[in-house]
Amino acid sequence: MAPTAAHRDSPPDTLIVADVGGTFARVALATVRAGAAPQLSGLQRYACAGHASLAAILAGFIATLPAAPDTAVVAIAGLLDGDHLVNTNLPWPVSVAQTRHESGLASLALINDFEAVAYAIPHVAPETLVALNGDPDAGPRWPALVLGPGTGLGAALRFEGGERPVLASEAGHAALNACNALELEVLSRLLQRWDHVDNERVLSGGGLMNLYPCLCDIRGVTPHWTSTEALIAAAHEGVDPLAVETLEVFCAWLGSLAGDLATTFGARSVYLAGGISTRVDRFLRDGRFRARFLAKGVMHDVLRQVPIWRVDHGELGVLGAAVWHAEHRCIVV
Repeated sequence: MAPTAAHRDSPPDTLIVADVGGTFARVALATVRAGAAPQLSGLQRYACAGHASLAAILAGFIATLPAAPDTAVVAIAGLLDGDHLVNTNLPWPVSVAQTRHESGLASLALINDFEAVAYAIPHVAPETLVALNGDPDAGPRWPALVLGPGTGLGAALRFEGGERPVLASEAGHAALNACNALELEVLSRLLQRWDHVDNERVLSGGGLMNLYPCLCDIRGVTPHWTSTEALIAAAHEGVDPLAVETLEVFCAWLGSLAGDLATTFGARSVYLAGGISTRVDRFLRDGRFRARFLAKGVMHDVLRQVPIWRVDHGELGVLGAAVWHAEHRCIVV
């Protein structure tokens, strides 16, 4: 989509923006003006499995508006392959052309969900940031790694500016790397189920329910919890040592991956997003995540200087979709 120029005094542009994950879709109206932060309103949340398609969700939102815009930007988990989205976590297939037609839109753009989160990072308020490493008062440092476990695992790189300020990735589908004996035992068990064990097989909401039974098997304990929600609640309540260990191992392993990606891309800061990050915050702050982030040999002292923040902002994907539109359609001249 080619950018078009817009003067600072031009009328604001109103569009529909959405953030669609494997479990929920969040949809809102956005007002964007060149040179200003987007303004969101009318946010609605939809259960993906409760709707027949992405088009049904968008059409349902449009039906609630007295005068709906005909342009939408949707941040969605997955990778576009031509007209079709490659994704393993959504309950239905997605075609851009079919979705645009069935929802009655004139223009529809689909972008990677963590690409959108990365676009939103410069607009994150300081009070929404929880420091996990480095100087908690440090300002923005680029490039920034944006990483987040939710239904899946997303990752992107945010640069300060330029024609392409965000590099999206599918790091969640790269091979999971084990770094100690326990992780090797877990990985060995997972390889009995899948030929390729990627990062999100463990480092995601669904991944917790792969990790937990492996740890139970290793410890000779019968699994008790059957959902991510119940497992996390049991760990926070301290009623099950295996639930606690699962979250400890999860956060340590996530720290290791964050350190690998920060080292690989030369990231000067790290932002942890995703719904699971917020729900396991106490375990992220117990030291295991940071220790494994730093455990990169000669890079230890370098990584100590890299600020890590957990972002306590529930609508980053929606905001980022609006920022993406502003940067692609509203270039100041």
